[in-house]
Amino acid sequence: MSEIDRLKSIVEQLRSENGCPWDKAQTHVSLKPGCIEEAAEVIAGINILEKTGDADNLKEELGDLLLQIMFHAVMAEEEGFFTFDDVACAISDKMVRRHPHVFGDAKFATEDELHESWAEIKRKEKEGKQWQAEYLPGAFNEAEELIRKARERKGF
Repeated sequence: MSEIDRLKSIVEQLRSENGCPWDKAQTHVSLKPGCIEEAAEVIAGINILEKTGDADNLKEELGDLLLQIMFHAVMAEEEGFFTFDDVACAISDKMVRRHPHVFGDAKFATEDELHESWAEIKRKEKEGKQWQAEYLPGAFNEAEELIRKARERKGF
């Protein structure tokens, strides 16, 4: 069993009938604070690595952030929306699509051409979904509030 499959199995067991009451009660919304806190802790882990050369904290915090992702994916699967594999497939497909110079035959004479290609590919991906961008300012505001509350919880 791969470690990612093991993690998925652990999250599924935590949310099962005989699992942990706290884990079973979680929702996408209730996990927002943890998601933002874990992302901030990844940044701290990167800073620790940069300043000290010690990668242990970064490894731990990336694991905590991955747990958040797995939790959301398992809940989405329970709800019939998508699976963790769907998430991994979507990002893999996006990276291949956005890098035709690496995974295809595209050639760019300059870095500017490469960036223009990236922007055009992204624009095509977003066609018909422009309304989704309207949610971003509110999400940034919410993230700032979640960070403020996390600072309070952590005593900063």
